[in-house]
Amino acid sequence: MLQHGVTVTEIANQSRAIKTIATGVIGLVATATAPAGAATAALNAAFPLDRPVKVTDILGAIAVAGTGGTLAGALTAIADQVRTPVVVVRVAPGADAAATDAAVIGTTVGGLRTGLQALLAAEAQVGVRPRIIGVPGLDRPAVTAALVTVAQKLRAMAYAAAIGATQADVIAYRATYSARELMLLYPDFLLADGSTSLGVARALGLRARIDQESGWNKTLSNVAVDGVVGLTKDIGFDLQSFDSDANLLNAAGVTTMARINGSLRFWGNRTCAPLDSDFTFESATRTAQILADTMANGVLGYIDKPLTPSLAKDIVEDINEAFRKMTRGGFLLGAKAFVDPDKNPVDALKQGILSISYRYTPTPPLEHLNLLQEITDEYLADFAALAATA
Repeated sequence: MLQHGVTVTEIANQSRAIKTIATGVIGLVATATAPAGAATAALNAAFPLDRPVKVTDILGAIAVAGTGGTLAGALTAIADQVRTPVVVVRVAPGADAAATDAAVIGTTVGGLRTGLQALLAAEAQVGVRPRIIGVPGLDRPAVTAALVTVAQKLRAMAYAAAIGATQADVIAYRATYSARELMLLYPDFLLADGSTSLGVARALGLRARIDQESGWNKTLSNVAVDGVVGLTKDIGFDLQSFDSDANLLNAAGVTTMARINGSLRFWGNRTCAPLDSDFTFESATRTAQILADTMANGVLGYIDKPLTPSLAKDIVEDINEAFRKMTRGGFLLGAKAFVDPDKNPVDALKQGILSISYRYTPTPPLEHLNLLQEITDEYLADFAALAATA
């Protein structure tokens, strides 16, 4: 129909909101056994060998996790700290330590991944990607090396036990690793019955709880750990001492445990990255990981659209809006995305390749606070006058 006038069509043209990825999903590889009969059937049904299983009812999972192996204890340790999705991969213990290590490390059989490798299939199989991973009680050196590789592929943070009979041995063991994705813990916590607590599992749970309550840029350190009563080793701690056991371990890049103000806590902020790295702090590593996946997932909707200047502007603005929200929330000190002409030559643009640059500054933890104590007589200057009017 002919219209003599003006037609106004309202078009929704809002920018895409980039949502931060889920950070508190735990990935756990464990062993489990149960008495023959109904308990074994329940265990096999709940946790088929070498397949990733998403656990949302952690207490229900503990009830069918068997009585042997590490699974029930690890789930209990996590449950003491947090309620969060846990991706569990159960492996069969081997005839000896080497065989168990091989089962935990895993491989690919018939197109299906086993052991730790099955965590790489979790997103496709159960819909979540583990961001906090560990193998509590099974993290011997070969396993920890494989754990690091899986963490790098998942862009996850890995936690493992620092192995050694003495603190010197532990520090030497720490020197064998250089991955920013790994935090080593020493010693372990004790439970009320005198048994060890699978402290690595408590670190996994606490890490997820901190993500929920404080944010992914708060480190594991100096937060009360629930469900534990003591330490397996004597660790000297003095908040003002440079040569205490705790400080020497921290200086070497090992996270330890201490009782502070009545509660047991992890104490230490550092990964296994080289000491001069930008990623020595756990928070810096997690910030890099979370930004990488958040930004990549957030701009997915732009892929395969016509490459125009306006498209590039929209992408930059979406990223910058996400950065502004993170900065206002205290997750970043600042960040900015931009199109760098030098990184976008004509030949690349003709091939459909656009490069968006961004810079960011993570929030470092306050690891050392200087309090400058000075004695003075200035408050005695008016002593006589004050005494006369008292």
